[in-house]
Amino acid sequence: MKSDKKYVGIHNDVQGGMTDTGKIIRDAWVFGIIPETETCEGWISQGIEDLWTKVNKEWEKYGFSVSKLPQELQEKFMRIQTEAMARAKQEGWDPDRDVADES
Repeated sequence: MKSDKKYVGIHNDVQGGMTDTGKIIRDAWVFGIIPETETCEGWISQGIEDLWTKVNKEWEKYGFSVSKLPQELQEKFMRIQTEAMARAKQEGWDPDRDVADES
């Protein structure tokens, strides 16, 4: 019997949590689907997928655009993203590392 791998948690994730799963979790925090204290450590992939479905439904309401969020949610989004980027950079994440130089 194969057991599902468990997620390490956003604060233990590679790239300082700047991954697709990390984005799902941060967006879930923005929309209040889960509390900001929930790191999803120990969650199996089905739980993350269910969270993604809920987050996606919320984004649909706003045309998947931060600028269409109510001001309170925009501010929360920006705070969470700014904090996440600062934490990730402290852990060695380089946002320019994966950008191709096409000059």
